[in-house]
Amino acid sequence: MDQNILFVIIGGASLLGGLLVGKIVFARNTKKQVEEAEAQAANILKETELRAETIKKEKQLEAKERFVQLKSEYDRDLLEKNKKIGEAENRIKQKEITINQKEASLDKQVKDNDVIKEKLNREIDLVNVKRSELEKHQEEHIRRLEKIANLSADDAKQQLIESLKHEAQTQALVLQQEIIEDAKQKANKEARKIIIQSIQRTAAEVAIENTVTVFNLESDEMKGQIIGREGRNIRAIEAATGVDLIVDDTPEAILLSSFDPLRREIARLSLQRLVTDGRIHPARIEEVVEKTRRQLEDQIAEIGERTVIELGIHGLHKELIRIIGKMRFRSSYGQNLLMHSRETANLCGIMAAELGLNPKLAKRAGLLHDIGKVPDEETELSHALLGAKLAEKYGENPAVVNAIGAHHDEMEMEYVISPIIQACDAISGARPGARREIMQQYIQRIKDLENLAMNYQGVEKAYAIQAGRELRVIVEAEKVTDASSDQLSFEIAQKIQTEMTYPGQIKVTVIREKRAVNIAR
Repeated sequence: MDQNILFVIIGGASLLGGLLVGKIVFARNTKKQVEEAEAQAANILKETELRAETIKKEKQLEAKERFVQLKSEYDRDLLEKNKKIGEAENRIKQKEITINQKEASLDKQVKDNDVIKEKLNREIDLVNVKRSELEKHQEEHIRRLEKIANLSADDAKQQLIESLKHEAQTQALVLQQEIIEDAKQKANKEARKIIIQSIQRTAAEVAIENTVTVFNLESDEMKGQIIGREGRNIRAIEAATGVDLIVDDTPEAILLSSFDPLRREIARLSLQRLVTDGRIHPARIEEVVEKTRRQLEDQIAEIGERTVIELGIHGLHKELIRIIGKMRFRSSYGQNLLMHSRETANLCGIMAAELGLNPKLAKRAGLLHDIGKVPDEETELSHALLGAKLAEKYGENPAVVNAIGAHHDEMEMEYVISPIIQACDAISGARPGARREIMQQYIQRIKDLENLAMNYQGVEKAYAIQAGRELRVIVEAEKVTDASSDQLSFEIAQKIQTEMTYPGQIKVTVIREKRAVNIAR
């Protein structure tokens, strides 16, 4: 037990001694570190002071350089401003000198003007005196003339005015006639040039279609087979197609008669298939006619598409293309409607190009101008207005719609291409061989043309010549003067244009002839 206490005492003493020795050693190390830190701090402080001094000197140098730079810029700006101020002062001084010179010149001019004004006033006074004397002499002269002529000054003035007025009217009429003739010559020359160029560049077929189609047979034996027992086959064909079949003594031929070319075409194709097949009876006839009708509808669409492609027209509605195809089986005064429309379209395109307009738009309107003649249903509208309605319905350009509706003057022309369509339609219909008229209608039109001219006062005779293309009017020389004959020609032409319907144009020629006849006995 005592031994353990001794070990504890010795351990505690050793611990205290270790602590004391550690403390002494730690104190020495701490003092040494403090001295080193103080030395480092002193060095850092010294280096900082040196660096601060260096930075201070650098900033001072930069400030001095900046000051020198700013001072030089200020001096330069000040010099430029002083220079500008000097130049402005010089200009002001120069202007002052100029103004002073002008002021001196104006003062001189004012003085000279005063002198001139005084001279003018004296001359005006002298002129007034002379004028009063002249007026007195003139009044005296007029009184003497009135006394000699027994005519007052107002009456003489009125007679002079009337004489001058009549002379001026005569000269104006002559001048007006010269201007009109010159304008007519130039306009006719230019119009004739454009029309001739358009016609020369367009080739058209002259042949016309009739209301009868001839169906050729290989032999006359086929006629009996087509007629059938007691005529049942021919009755079935006529009932299915609406076409009259004329079987006569014409060798190896049957006539198909109908006003509708589409019906005749259906009947012709159906007969051709029946004859080729050899089976001809009512049931077969109805089947073949119906099949032919459907195939012809496809053919009509194909004809319309081929037509618009050949003319270079794009974007037409399918229904309009179908109507164009149906034109192939319609005629107008014996002229095939599709050929007429194609010819009109080509003429319109050429004429529009010559006039610097849009040829594609004109060609489009020319092709569609007669679509109102191919209606699917009966209507009371004219073909021009119906065609305009159809074109508007299927989204055509307003210019095309107006051109279609106005090509027979049933609508007001609102676009430039409208008169072109009208002119080209007349050109296509008026060329020789294009159309045919019923003889009675032709004769009646010629008589109406002559009677229209005979209704005017002073007309002695009137003759329609060149198939109604020219009207020659012979007037009485005692009742119609040369000046009024021009007016008469114009009035007759206007009345024909407003009251009559005719293809092409009619030339009105007024002839005035004075004959003096005596007999020597």
